[in-house]
Amino acid sequence: MNSLLNLKIGTRLGMGFAAVLLLLASVVGLGLNSMADIQARLNGIVTGNNVKVGAVNTMVDAIRDIAIFDSNLILLTEDAAMNEEVKKIAAARDRFSVGRATLAKLLVTPAGKALLAKVDERVAVLLPLNTQLTELGLKNMNEEATQVFVTKFQPAVQVLVDVLNDMIAHETELSNQANAQAIAGYAWARNLMLVLGGIAMLVGAAIAWFITRSITRPIGEAVQVAEKVAAGDISSRIDVQSKDETGRLMSALKAMNESLVKIVREVRSGTDTIATASGQIASGNQDLSSRTEQQASSLEQTAASMEELTSTVKQNADNARQANQLAVSASEVAVKGGSVVSQVVDTMGSINASSKKIVDIIGVIDGIAFQTNILALNAAVEAARAGEQGRGFAVVASEVRSLAQRSAAAAKEIKTLIGDSVEKVEEGSKQVAEAGRTMEEIVGSVKRVTDIMGEITAASQEQTSGIEQINQAITQMDQVTQQNAALVEEASAAAQSLQEQAGSLVQAVSVFKLDANAVATTRPGFTRITPIPKPTKPAPKPRAKALPARREPGTGTAAPQLAMASDAKGDWTEF
Repeated sequence: MNSLLNLKIGTRLGMGFAAVLLLLASVVGLGLNSMADIQARLNGIVTGNNVKVGAVNTMVDAIRDIAIFDSNLILLTEDAAMNEEVKKIAAARDRFSVGRATLAKLLVTPAGKALLAKVDERVAVLLPLNTQLTELGLKNMNEEATQVFVTKFQPAVQVLVDVLNDMIAHETELSNQANAQAIAGYAWARNLMLVLGGIAMLVGAAIAWFITRSITRPIGEAVQVAEKVAAGDISSRIDVQSKDETGRLMSALKAMNESLVKIVREVRSGTDTIATASGQIASGNQDLSSRTEQQASSLEQTAASMEELTSTVKQNADNARQANQLAVSASEVAVKGGSVVSQVVDTMGSINASSKKIVDIIGVIDGIAFQTNILALNAAVEAARAGEQGRGFAVVASEVRSLAQRSAAAAKEIKTLIGDSVEKVEEGSKQVAEAGRTMEEIVGSVKRVTDIMGEITAASQEQTSGIEQINQAITQMDQVTQQNAALVEEASAAAQSLQEQAGSLVQAVSVFKLDANAVATTRPGFTRITPIPKPTKPAPKPRAKALPARREPGTGTAAPQLAMASDAKGDWTEF
């Protein structure tokens, strides 16, 4: 069976048609053979038995004619008429001889030949009587001729006719037998042809069913497989059971199905991996975007605080310069006072006391500088915690102005005290020497204070320059952070789009159905990552002065995507 299935369809069809044609040829051959046998039998009846019966009838007619002619010869008296009857008798005898010769040639059965022998025996008796009657008739011996005709010839004729009738009956029986055999042969041939025709039809139907089934069944299976593949079901198991055209078709479908399974597995694995990776990228970008936003907000607050600190440090530097100028002036005044100490002998005592107060005032100035520094720090802290715009900075500025007023009042008091010292010069003559030493000490102290104030001024200037550089760096960092935030937002939008496309691709590939084991072993686990919500953006502190103009982030092709993200999110317009 498998060997037949492995044959080509054309070969199987040829073998099937050849078998059917062979059966039909056998049926036709047997029919023709039977028809030839029937034809032979009918020919035997027509050309054999009928001819023999005809020959026997000819012989009977000839004998009867001889009897008639002999009777006529006896009755006639004229010579011419009698000669005419003699000729007729001779012709009848010739017809009898021809019939006998024909019959002798056609007889084949022993019974027929035996009857022919009896005919010959009766003819051997009859012909001499015929000759005797002819002679008696020609001699007009009618009485003798009549006696011979009645007593001998006519009984002999009857006996011969009876034998010939037996011959006819025998040949008729043979004809009936041949006819019965022909009818039986026809019935046998008919039944045989019906049986063989039925067998041929059954065999042909079986061959047709087998060939049709061997063709349509694989094609039906191939159609089912193709329909399942068209519907996305590629989990079918395809068994190739033959090597013919349909077998090669099933092999091709099997190879195609296996290739599709492999491709779908790889695509599904790739799409799941892409979906997972895109989800992680989107989540990471959202997290990075949130942190970048927080960093940008912190940098903005830091920049504002640095600007306030820069302003405060500049103001401290100005105050230090003013104090330095005051210290220089005081030093000059002290030097002048030392040079004229001999002239103000009376007032040296007062100058001494005034000088002490000057020292106190200078201490106050030093305390003012220290408090100014602390206020600057407090202003920075207050700016970091600022709730309302500029209130803390206004308080600090007020305190600084108050300290400046106190410094001015101290300067006035110094001037008044110096006047009092001049008035009291006369009273301090006893203390001139001590006042001189004190003035020298005051001059030295004032110089040291002047030097310290100069160093403070230089340090304040350097600090101001450094803070300005830090402020510029923070401003640049803020700009870069703004750009990074825009780029991160673009990357987040692109990752979200990639995740959506990966999901669509997963849904498209999920149309194909695979084996459960194959899916379990090939499909990686997909974990959907919940995006991290963006934190609430804190309100930035007001800046002491305007920052440099920022460049808009996300230039070029990314601008439309950034605009879309800004419209969708609503909180990425500006940090």
